[in-house]
Amino acid sequence: MTAALLWLALIAAVTGGLWGLSRRPPHVTVTREVPGSGFEGGGLPLTVTVTVRSRRPLRVTLSDPTPRGVVPGHELTAAALHLGQTTQTFTTTLRLNRRGHFEWPGLDLAWADPLGLFWQQTTLPAATAVTVYPGTHGLLLPDLLRPLLSEGTLSRQLGLDDPLSLRSAREYVTGDAPGRIHWRLSARRGELVVREPERTAASSLTVFVDASAGGSTFVDSAARLAASLLREGQTLGLPVAAAAAGQVTPAGRGADALHAALHLLARLEHDPAPPALPVTRAGGNLIILTARPSADLTTQALHARATASRVSIVALPEGFYLEPGEQPRRQWAGLPDAVRDLERRAAVLAESGILVYVLRGNQSVLTLAG
Repeated sequence: MTAALLWLALIAAVTGGLWGLSRRPPHVTVTREVPGSGFEGGGLPLTVTVTVRSRRPLRVTLSDPTPRGVVPGHELTAAALHLGQTTQTFTTTLRLNRRGHFEWPGLDLAWADPLGLFWQQTTLPAATAVTVYPGTHGLLLPDLLRPLLSEGTLSRQLGLDDPLSLRSAREYVTGDAPGRIHWRLSARRGELVVREPERTAASSLTVFVDASAGGSTFVDSAARLAASLLREGQTLGLPVAAAAAGQVTPAGRGADALHAALHLLARLEHDPAPPALPVTRAGGNLIILTARPSADLTTQALHARATASRVSIVALPEGFYLEPGEQPRRQWAGLPDAVRDLERRAAVLAESGILVYVLRGNQSVLTLAG
């Protein structure tokens, strides 16, 4: 009986000692090194350095889970029996699967006595944020962006058509847009005649995304298309800016202006508030991306035309366009009434200098104009 009590006392003492060892956590410092931004579909290098200090022997387990939008090449975990000071460095690549702004607050730490009987855990402060910009793709945009000039001499081929300013009229040539036909003059001459408007230079490019209609699929597609348009505009030497949800980024030709625009598009989400077009820089080019163009949005576009060299409305009704690389699919529903109404008014809007593009059927955003 006495021996049993002695054994119980010894076991209790050992257990109490192990419990005492596991009460206080080890001293752990964590640093993450990762670029603050990248493009959807790309990758970023990630380096995590962990230093553990403890005067007591402890079992230590470390885990660094990342948000769902960014996925590491391999799981960042470590487990060991620790005593003294140890520094370990993990290196991997983050795959950026989805646009957005992602934060992970800290690293999960668990520790226990050497036998692993009493486990405790906490989250270490090591806040890190990564902004994933929308992916971009090459575009075939001869009528939407290619003719733009920010500076230089205008010619008959370069610059933006200004339908409100008529330079001359000429005989119709195959391929001329029907909206350019001068019907009165054609009736008088007995042959088709088209208008030759003056050309104006664009001083900037602003892409506005109407996030009030359409779901997450449209918002993602519109963000990618807007990012592609902005990068094309910057390549042409135009000051670029993005606008959405009541926010407008500063226009500029440098990398800072483009990054500000991409940052806005990265955080873009559905916003039920009515769209409000930004004030367009005089002589600028305004491109509006929308899923269901409302009458109010069209009215705002007409008002914006008072200062803009060109206003373009691009309608992307959900389910009626293809992303780059996407396979053709069967369409089961008709176009929204708002889009049909926009198509009926396209010719009238073109007379006021507002171009209308509706992507439907198996049309791809790669060939937005042609």
